[in-house]
Amino acid sequence: QVQLVESGGGLASAGGSLRLSCAASGRIVTLKSMDWYRQAPGKQRELIATIIPEGNTIYADSVTGRFTISRDNTKNTFYLQMYRLKPEDTAVYYCSLEQQRPPMRFWGQGTQVTVSS
Repeated sequence: QVQLVESGGGLASAGGSLRLSCAASGRIVTLKSMDWYRQAPGKQRELIATIIPEGNTIYADSVTGRFTISRDNTKNTFYLQMYRLKPEDTAVYYCSLEQQRPPMRFWGQGTQVTVSS
């Protein structure tokens, strides 16, 4: 059984930094991608960053140059390092794993990030 637990959310000032962690328990044998999503009040959930097992990364335009996704395979954990935070980054952030076989997506419980101006 795969379980994802986020940590590291909280309050930050505009221009500040936060580091989110996603710890995975239960092994995914056919991992397709590791992802960070966020959902702001009144908005749909959006994909922010993706990393595939080979290490390639993709970022949403809104966070490119400010956020970095990475993983530590030894710790079964992946991260979202956020720099130069903006008030519009305020949202609930969710980590997610996509499994290839069988096709399935797993979600963390979400962690609140609030950026004040």
